[in-house]
Amino acid sequence: MEIIQIVGLGLVATVLVLVVREQKPMFAFLLAAFTGLFIFLFIIGKIEAVITVLEQLADRSGIPSIYLKTILKIIGIAYIAEFGSQIVRDAGQESIASKIEFAGKILILVLAVPIISVIVETVLGLLPVGS
Repeated sequence: MEIIQIVGLGLVATVLVLVVREQKPMFAFLLAAFTGLFIFLFIIGKIEAVITVLEQLADRSGIPSIYLKTILKIIGIAYIAEFGSQIVRDAGQESIASKIEFAGKILILVLAVPIISVIVETVLGLLPVGS
């Protein structure tokens, strides 16, 4: 089970970071950052499998691929912004971490505008025309 490997790696890295932090704080931060990056890269293969299944479902249901791609980009931005802000927060830079999260939210909003427009147009098309 992959989760046991991930948790094991996280626990070992945490112990090493706690031991090293007193003598070499920069090395401890790098160890924590590389551990997070390694876990992220380990999971990317799983994400690829999920994306493939979602694309197949969208093809079978007739949903235009542009909507699925946009939603996947939004999810990707959310995960990457969260991951980046956590690393920056680990380095003690709360202010920069919140700016990363803010930028992620703005980018998500920008990508969501076309989908929101289609939804509003669809709803307006369903409403009866006033007499």
